[in-house]
Amino acid sequence: MMSYANSSVGSGSRTARRTFEFGRTYVVRPRGKHQATIVWLHGLGDNGSSCSQLLESLPLPNVKWICPTAPSRPVAMLGGFPCTAWFDVGELSENGPDDLEGLDASAAHISNLLSTEPSDVKLGVGGFSMGAAIALYSATCFAHGKYGNGNPYPVTLRAIVGLSGWLPGASNVRNRIEGSHEAVRRAASIPILLGHGLCDDVVPHTYGERSFHALSSAGFRNIVYKSYDGLGHYTVPKEMEEVCSWLNTRLGV
Repeated sequence: MMSYANSSVGSGSRTARRTFEFGRTYVVRPRGKHQATIVWLHGLGDNGSSCSQLLESLPLPNVKWICPTAPSRPVAMLGGFPCTAWFDVGELSENGPDDLEGLDASAAHISNLLSTEPSDVKLGVGGFSMGAAIALYSATCFAHGKYGNGNPYPVTLRAIVGLSGWLPGASNVRNRIEGSHEAVRRAASIPILLGHGLCDDVVPHTYGERSFHALSSAGFRNIVYKSYDGLGHYTVPKEMEEVCSWLNTRLGV
């Protein structure tokens, strides 16, 4: 278990703190030479174990997969019912309030897991549904060089995969990137793969398309969006084969 206490520092005033208790982390070790490490993030109510079972069957022998488990927390979308969630979400909306504290805590947990990897290993983040949302949020933090709370983002990401997800804070991402030449350079450099089923009735594919356009307009130029006819809110072998092919090409593994 790892916990993060997040607080925003005011002018001498004490602010509310929430502590996030992350669950168990599952690791799929590389069967070949360790060339890349990717943190893969599960969807709402799931855990790292089910991700690790899917990933260990992929033909990527030189990739180490780290599959953490989100904290259990009340989720507004579920009427306050507690389940594993990377952040709180009320409704899927670009204009809805984002749980910045929860987003930052999860992004920090991921970068902490990656920060101890060998320096010659390429690092990436991927995920499904809410996990994809955190992967895309991590991409914006990497490009900006900071978390949403202003703390420096400490690792260099080389690949992002988001399946059946959305981009939290989509309406602000362009403003975060455009103010800095370094941010523009990092945004242009990081490869991103988005995949979405056209029959997704949980996170409609329009959210994937909007995320693609929001990232593209903010300067994330190395981005691919793939849609899949007949696919609902789940993955299929064809999609995972394309993820593997894309990672092979982008990371040279």
